[in-house]
Amino acid sequence: MSKCEQCIVREFSSLKTLTKDELLHMAECKTSRSIRKGDIIFSEGDNVNGVYCVKDGVCKLTKLSSNGKDQIVKLVHKGELLGQRSMITEEPANLSAVAIEDMQVCFIPKGEILQFFSQNPKFTMSMMRTICGDLKDADDLMVNMAQKTVKERLAHTLLYLSDTFGNLADGSLKLQLSREEIASIIGTATESCIRLLSELNKTRLIALDGKRITILDRKALERLSGD
Repeated sequence: MSKCEQCIVREFSSLKTLTKDELLHMAECKTSRSIRKGDIIFSEGDNVNGVYCVKDGVCKLTKLSSNGKDQIVKLVHKGELLGQRSMITEEPANLSAVAIEDMQVCFIPKGEILQFFSQNPKFTMSMMRTICGDLKDADDLMVNMAQKTVKERLAHTLLYLSDTFGNLADGSLKLQLSREEIASIIGTATESCIRLLSELNKTRLIALDGKRITILDRKALERLSGD
């Protein structure tokens, strides 16, 4: 039990405000789950009825567009929460969550989380800050999609992947996304994404080796991103 308590305190920012007794109670109520790469955690329109704590791995949050394609709106990684907005608004999930790596998550039922809201103001404020941060990210994404060229968005995304998820020993991006997934993040066709990556490879801003991408000239990529 203490190991679970320490894990929750260490990993999840919105939950570190809970008291020791609250953490122990949550540990008794949570359900641990292993999720394989490609598995759906929940789909757009589902009633989530709780919160998922990401202990390990990465998933993508996607929105189905009018043309039937999924747009990736966010990547969620270790230490973050899933499903809190739907739980608070009591509405079906607005996004789908799909694992892009093998994941370890804990599911905490809605009733337990709402109980913490009623008895712990620090927890409530921390959760609200998390949701406000998500709204800020959504605003930034909207501005990027509207004002940046596809090439600028690609440069920005490659830098984000490096800064957020790190690099392997050989210097390549640790999080290896498919060309289709990168295209979905930057809002373009897969063919256009492949062509732009090839251009960056030819100009030696990046190096390509299968799915592996290595940033070679960070300064030039930063200038290109327009940030």
